[in-house]
Amino acid sequence: MSLRILHVLDHSIPLHSGYTFRTLSILREQRKRGWETFHLTTPKHVGCSLMEEDVEGWHFFRTPGVGGGINRLPVLGELALIRRVEKRLLEVVRKVGPDILHAHSPVLNAIPALRVGHRLGIPVVYEVRAFWEDAAVDHGTTHEGSARYRMTRNLETWALKRADHVTTICEGLRSDILARGVPPNRVTVIPNAVDVDAFDTTGVPDEALKAELGLAGCTVVGFIGSFYAYEGLDLLLEAFPLVLFRLPDVRLLLVGGGPQEAALKERVKRLKIEDKVVFTGRVPHQEVQRYYDLIDVLAYPRHSMRLTELVTPLKPLEAMAQGRLFVASDVGGHRELIRDGETGVLFHAGSASSLAESITKLLAKREYWPELRTAGRQFVEKERNWENSVGRYQAVYESLCGGGLA
Repeated sequence: MSLRILHVLDHSIPLHSGYTFRTLSILREQRKRGWETFHLTTPKHVGCSLMEEDVEGWHFFRTPGVGGGINRLPVLGELALIRRVEKRLLEVVRKVGPDILHAHSPVLNAIPALRVGHRLGIPVVYEVRAFWEDAAVDHGTTHEGSARYRMTRNLETWALKRADHVTTICEGLRSDILARGVPPNRVTVIPNAVDVDAFDTTGVPDEALKAELGLAGCTVVGFIGSFYAYEGLDLLLEAFPLVLFRLPDVRLLLVGGGPQEAALKERVKRLKIEDKVVFTGRVPHQEVQRYYDLIDVLAYPRHSMRLTELVTPLKPLEAMAQGRLFVASDVGGHRELIRDGETGVLFHAGSASSLAESITKLLAKREYWPELRTAGRQFVEKERNWENSVGRYQAVYESLCGGGLA
């Protein structure tokens, strides 16, 4: 039988994020398998007032936003969003007739899917990419152990226990889900991966761009992404004077923006390294590769917290696919992906001196660079490609639909 899957998503393209890139990779591979996919986004997808929209060849059903000031009120705003998504989901279900509802994080997507699915007898898969309560801690809207944190965690557990099957992106999250009382046979890891054919290992620096940024003749350490607190860019700045003490020709390139941008720039001033650090701001997605090609060593200095200990990021996998060198903190999410000294270099999370030492040692041992590059590329080619990852949905969907999927 051909399978019809309705994905319930927080947001989608044309917005760019790790969330949307994972979604697109899943959808492409599911379509290759002959499955029909349909896509509904919630009011969290901003910038679109249409009820339906085509983007880059994909059709999305949209959910109109919650009007008035209620969306800014704790609890009441979330309840209004859930009701709005549930109403819109019912409309879309009646239109497309799905065999499975596949709700992706956060839990605010799972609850309406569960309500609609149980009402209409449609099995529900809940895919956990991160826990909403842990993301809220990093964003500063709550703290671990607060009443809001406990309430959100209880809501998450409620949804996990009621889903027909739970998928998640890594073993760290799976262990946490099992600890909440969900049976192991109802939890499947669909790991983050990369489309290896989309990444080129032969990129060379654009010398004109390098000169424009004041990096001509320099070795470049860099980060490309969103400036969230958990990414640990404050630690990278604290470590950088130690790197400069030993390697004065190194420069730091920070590409992107986000909530921590102003604080990071202030820290650069305090450390008196303004002439050694380049902030580019956000760059168009189609230009990102040019900036990657300027960087000799990427840095992923994530701080240790529940979010980073449990969740595996995409960036190290993308770096390996490009044959790039990188250092990363030894938080659980990185340890699950990176083989220290083989596909990348790990340092002690939270330690500026360990980070500086890892960077300087890697820059000094250029004879090992080809070996690291090759091992990283081979890892993603063999183990972390989307065809393998998405193939794991086959058994999940078969168990919910009685087998015999095309």
